[in-house]
Amino acid sequence: MSTLAHVFEAEGLATIALGSMRDQIEHTAPPRGLFCDFPLGRPLGVPGDPEFQHGVLAAAFGLLDSPEPVFSQYPISIEDDASDVVACTLPPRHDPDAHAAIDEARGLRNAYDRGVERTGNRAGTGRVVDADHIPDAIEAFIRVAEGTPWKEAGIPGIPARVSQDIRGYYETAALAMVDHAPSAWAGTRWFLDETETGRVILAARSAMRDAGEKHGLWFYLAPGDR
Repeated sequence: MSTLAHVFEAEGLATIALGSMRDQIEHTAPPRGLFCDFPLGRPLGVPGDPEFQHGVLAAAFGLLDSPEPVFSQYPISIEDDASDVVACTLPPRHDPDAHAAIDEARGLRNAYDRGVERTGNRAGTGRVVDADHIPDAIEAFIRVAEGTPWKEAGIPGIPARVSQDIRGYYETAALAMVDHAPSAWAGTRWFLDETETGRVILAARSAMRDAGEKHGLWFYLAPGDR
């Protein structure tokens, strides 16, 4: 993005880059860069807080008053609270003949739909797999966890991207079941530690690693610290 910013600037279009990783924004050196020490995925800081978000935007647009190149840091930092947990009651088993993860995902569909309606955010799924096909994608990962090579398991795309859609489905459902905006990674911790599908994804990741698949194919099924 910083390279693209330089291209736009050369054509007379002013740009501003917001970055949540100081080293990255310093090394890529956009013409105008604002480092925001916020958790990844929250470029404007505090969800549901327009006043805070407008303050970040005002600081960003304020860089237009300075000749480029310019680098600035937003004065407020936000740390991810690793102790914050999402307490969501998972649906009871409905279909005893289905795998527990698939039954769980189907049971969360109403919560997912409420989450989409509440936030207007349809990016929880759909990059590779839409909400209707999440159970099918989970079933493919179940086969991988049980030893089927991933190319033969029916994963409908690059494994990491499919996994991200599954996680987005769950986290969107979780947001519909809590009464506050949790810390940045609380939803991901809940997904991986508390849900049947999270356990399937981690098991599939381990199976792909042990089968000698390329690092990039299995590593990004979950965050790097897992």
